[in-house]
Amino acid sequence: MPTETHAHAPALSVGADPLAWLDDASAHRRAAGLHRELAPRTAGARGAGSGAIDLASNDYLGLSAHPEVIAGAVDAARRWGAGSTGSRLVTGTTEEHAALERELAAFAGAGSGLVFSSGYTANLGAVTALAGRGALIVSDAGSHASLVDACRLSRARVVVTTHADADAVDRELAGRAEDRALVITDSVFSADGDLAPLRALHRACRRRGAMLLVDEAHGLGVRGEGGRGLVHELGLAGVPDIVVTATLSKSLGGQGGVVLADPRVREHLIDAARTFIFDTGLAPASVGSARAALGVLRREPERAAAVLRRAHELARICGGDRPEAAVVSLVLGDPQRAVDAARWCAGRGLRVGCFRPPSVPAGTSRLRLTARADLTDEDMTVVRGVLTAVAAGVSA
Repeated sequence: MPTETHAHAPALSVGADPLAWLDDASAHRRAAGLHRELAPRTAGARGAGSGAIDLASNDYLGLSAHPEVIAGAVDAARRWGAGSTGSRLVTGTTEEHAALERELAAFAGAGSGLVFSSGYTANLGAVTALAGRGALIVSDAGSHASLVDACRLSRARVVVTTHADADAVDRELAGRAEDRALVITDSVFSADGDLAPLRALHRACRRRGAMLLVDEAHGLGVRGEGGRGLVHELGLAGVPDIVVTATLSKSLGGQGGVVLADPRVREHLIDAARTFIFDTGLAPASVGSARAALGVLRREPERAAAVLRRAHELARICGGDRPEAAVVSLVLGDPQRAVDAARWCAGRGLRVGCFRPPSVPAGTSRLRLTARADLTDEDMTVVRGVLTAVAAGVSA
């Protein structure tokens, strides 16, 4: 029998380390100030653990440790078990899942809801199922990484437009050759906290026969009447050609994601969204906690306004513009300076986010601060002292 040969195959060095390239990559990241490490939280009464004031998490409404929310998780786990036991199409859908979908849709003014295991998988599932070969996706340059990854997986032609530029979106839609088009954007952008021009984007989509997908991850619980989101605030809730995605891990303090859309979209996603079909369903405890958190928000809608009030205070401390949502950035420029400043804050009882490339553009590394509804006046006094020093360069 003839022996198969590969004339162009590279010669392998005997004993070569196949992981050596990882050492080079790690050294490069460390030199650029882009190395990352996990920092496990300890158990504590405050969101950040160890009594630290938390300006790093996305627990905007302070619900992750709310007694009712914890009780909702515990009760659901006792009734349904630790896991959902399978995909949503097999054994992973409980009565709790169906109730959460109805309640989220009613709260946001949508025609229907479909719960996923995370906000990331909700975006992947919705974008890839609504676009594909022969379709066009027009994406904002500031779209979240989950939307970027969804574009890459969609097999559609993807055009990235200048941030928050509805005219550029309109031009791309007008010049397309594809029959179907999907425009995607965050409602509130995760790094800078600014708002998308949703009305202008929707007008362009209507004019050009496209659909609009809006990620409300940072809008739900913060913007709109009682935290119903920016889409609801602008009178666009329930519009058939707008699909809303959201996460349950920020304002609702738990885990999971949801797509809120026309019932025809929901039906299509059940049949076509791979991250719905092939992923294990959201754990019952997460479903129960989300239902309980939503109940607290409905009963206490003032929590949404409290987030914005604290965000405005943070912006004044940092000398920045009045924010549109919970996110406030203190831009420091150099990634290592941002890392050092975050550590300096932590040593003084303040936990802050540290955003570096690729999360933000080069030269804009920053402390990313997130307001929370349950910050006290005493907390803000500490925050003011620490952040004023950072802004003045004391932490350098």
